[in-house]
Amino acid sequence: MPTLEWIGKDKIVNHHMDVPFRVLERKYSFDEKGQHSEDNGSENMIIHGDNLDSLKALLPKYEGKIKCIYIDPPYNTGNDIDNGGWIYSDNVNDPKIKKWLDEVVGKEGEDLSRHDKWLCMMYPRLKLLQKLLADDGLIFISIDDNEQANLKIICDEILGKSNFLTQFTWRTDGNFDNQAKVKICHEYILCYLKTPTLLGLPSGIDPSVSEGSKLFKPEIRNTLVKNGPKNPMSEIILPVGFPCAIDELTIFERKDSDFPYYHNTAYIKEKKLTNETVVESGWQSKDLLLEYIKNNCNDIVDSKGQRTRFEISKTGAIEMIKVRNDPSHVISVLSGLGSTQNMGIELKKMGITFPYPKPTKLLEYILGFYLSDGSIVLDSFAGTGVTGHAVLNKNKTAGGQGKFRFILIEMMKYAESITAERIKKVITGFDGSPGTGGSFSYYELGKPLLMPNGQLNEEIEEDKIREYIFYSETRTSMLPFVEQENKHFLGENNGVAYYFYYKKSQSTTLDHKFLSSIKTKSENYVIYADINLLSDKEMKEHNITFKKIPRDIKAV
Repeated sequence: MPTLEWIGKDKIVNHHMDVPFRVLERKYSFDEKGQHSEDNGSENMIIHGDNLDSLKALLPKYEGKIKCIYIDPPYNTGNDIDNGGWIYSDNVNDPKIKKWLDEVVGKEGEDLSRHDKWLCMMYPRLKLLQKLLADDGLIFISIDDNEQANLKIICDEILGKSNFLTQFTWRTDGNFDNQAKVKICHEYILCYLKTPTLLGLPSGIDPSVSEGSKLFKPEIRNTLVKNGPKNPMSEIILPVGFPCAIDELTIFERKDSDFPYYHNTAYIKEKKLTNETVVESGWQSKDLLLEYIKNNCNDIVDSKGQRTRFEISKTGAIEMIKVRNDPSHVISVLSGLGSTQNMGIELKKMGITFPYPKPTKLLEYILGFYLSDGSIVLDSFAGTGVTGHAVLNKNKTAGGQGKFRFILIEMMKYAESITAERIKKVITGFDGSPGTGGSFSYYELGKPLLMPNGQLNEEIEEDKIREYIFYSETRTSMLPFVEQENKHFLGENNGVAYYFYYKKSQSTTLDHKFLSSIKTKSENYVIYADINLLSDKEMKEHNITFKKIPRDIKAV
């Protein structure tokens, strides 16, 4: 598969592994009663901090657990924070990004073109997003023509070319009557699935579909007759008992009129065929019909999960009837889903001014494709917090709180004054609009778990250290702590029991006394301590792997 090369790629292709793990520090919580310092237990998060560090900080708890990711990264148009009074930089000239490029890529970072810089910025973030995505998850990425081609290539490389679902074209709407050579009125939303085989049809109906469309009918009826080179004539035997739409009917033998041909006269009473009948035609879905007959003419389920049956119509046609569950009609051109202009007007009612905000209606539509109870939605370029707004709206529509959860990450200073402020107003209500209800907690990036010299940062809370140790060993999140006879037990995974024998103020020793305190029955043991006094023979006898604190902690 072709890959994209650019200046600096060699420095950042594995940079996500070098990003230090930092803890998240909760600053306050918010719900319908307002803001308070006490933790309200909300699973919704707003994080202020560089999204590269923040995504890394989420891994111990959320790797492989995010159902849906939406990001709206800088489009790299050439406008920046000093040009035109923008609230945020839409390319990569923000001082924080420039500083990161200088540190990671090196001196040549000063000479990179804006496209090279943009790719250097995006690549490690996409690598971490891919790790966070659940097996049945999907990711949406908004972009325009400036970087669409580059984005598609690196997404194929990181997310998998075979996992590409489609590139939606979103008609941005708005006022387009001013003169231009070609008025640009579209953007793109790339969509990738983590494991395409785990997801069926999306739940969604294109807004342009009329209310009277057959898509909203509970049943779909189609004739099976389909003649052509790809559908050669063939015979099918309809058994006694095959269903009919008419109570009583006789279909006379026919071989030169309507399809399907009937090789003998069919007699139907009480909506059932009373004699075995041979019919002939070119067929579509022939395999499904044969499966139905083999199943004694009882309903079957097609590849899309739709309950399917067959019957003879009053004209003698063989019809396939599918019972709809959730109707699905998603097309690749998105329109009628709001505009940045209208969204800007709504934000002003909240006291927020922001350039080109994505409409909530657009996010609600695409997020609804595959979300299910308990799904977590992540947006690591949160901006105004539109993704959180959309999730809260969907929870309210679903008739209860907490059905879907959100994690928003924003690096800019307005993370609290705009991102969090918008979510507060959505929860409690604004400008006469009722609130959705809900809650969130606001976090800042804390200190790194490991110091630059590789030593453990003992200012970090022990529970955060334990969580990271278990994750670094197992790549799974640690279960909530349950009181054990040995409080240093972290958990068990794939036949291995993990212990972290750590005391902040003194060194610890793996000896016979500690060994006798272990009650967990497991095939193997990994034990972290400062000193090991057990012999090699004892270690082998008990299947113990010793790791010294903190030098053997893995980087992930």
